[in-house]
Amino acid sequence: MSQRLFIGLMSGTSLDGVDGVLADFSGAPRVLAQAACPMPSDLREQFLRLNSSGDDELHRAALAANALTQLYAQTVHDLLAQAQRLDIDARAISAIGAHGQTVRHQPQAWASTGYTWQLQNPALLAELTGIDVVADFRNADLAAGGQGAPLVPGFHAALWADGHTERAVLNLGGISNLTLLSPHRPVVGFDCGPGNALMDHWCERHTGQAFDANGQWAASGRVRPDLLERLLDEPFFAQAPPKSTGRDLFHAQWLTMRLSQAAQDAAPQDVQATLTALTARVCADHLKRYLPPAQELLVCGGGALNAELMRQLRGELPGVLVQASDTRGLPAMQVEACAFAWLAWCWFERQPASRPEVTGARGARVLGALYRASSR
Repeated sequence: MSQRLFIGLMSGTSLDGVDGVLADFSGAPRVLAQAACPMPSDLREQFLRLNSSGDDELHRAALAANALTQLYAQTVHDLLAQAQRLDIDARAISAIGAHGQTVRHQPQAWASTGYTWQLQNPALLAELTGIDVVADFRNADLAAGGQGAPLVPGFHAALWADGHTERAVLNLGGISNLTLLSPHRPVVGFDCGPGNALMDHWCERHTGQAFDANGQWAASGRVRPDLLERLLDEPFFAQAPPKSTGRDLFHAQWLTMRLSQAAQDAAPQDVQATLTALTARVCADHLKRYLPPAQELLVCGGGALNAELMRQLRGELPGVLVQASDTRGLPAMQVEACAFAWLAWCWFERQPASRPEVTGARGARVLGALYRASSR
């Protein structure tokens, strides 16, 4: 069987950078190359500002989309350099699957359809790389009455559903989302709540570091039960799936409002420990609620590298094998980018990739739109 090569690009809610992979889908998905490009602080700040209304936001959004596309192109060129060393011709790459940067996510909120907005310029990306681009993965599902997210459960199922294990996959990016893979029912997936977003915000505010490396700062503090209860008093956590969220809800103001009086006497590292406990508790509660016989939890995304968060997850889930996705063949930091390579592959195969049981849509849809490179 000939190679089916696709590039996947992802910049998530954490806003730490762009992750990219070159993957082969001629058989079981296989990552051939990986690259990452950090996000400049001024672009990160612009995306954070675009999460809410502001002056001249259409102009600022267009410029931010172009700037992100330049980062995407740089990541692609890094992957192509690795491909060349592997004797892979760039012309053999079928397409790039590019997600874009979510700045607003309001599904079903307005006139029953709502909207979701992922900033990028896929036509520019095709021009800069000479490779076709598949983008706009959410709107077909939204048009069919769905949430448009999460997008990755279908990929998780393709990789890790084995027909006999009660398994879940937890993606810990800026937002946390779960995929439930049971032999006895269709795939279920939904957003749980905050992943790294609130922890990263608090860590940067108090230490100047973009994230809490390995969870060491959180581990130096203690969880404040009173504060944790205030944080858990959020209606989204009790909402039944299908559901999805983002920085529209879990932003700095949300945290400030809930900290208020309760955190005035709390050491910053205690708040960080409590925010880590919040992510662990919310994810574990959702798993216990919707897949009580779970035997295994595979963790991917940046949160899988946070030893303190992993420790707390294991503490919340006795009897469940909690481990990074690396143990099942795909490193934690490759999973999401590989999912968008897979979504591009699905578009070329005309294979519906959405899961209506996940998003609430009227049916499965082929996701994405194609932007042709002029050289093809």
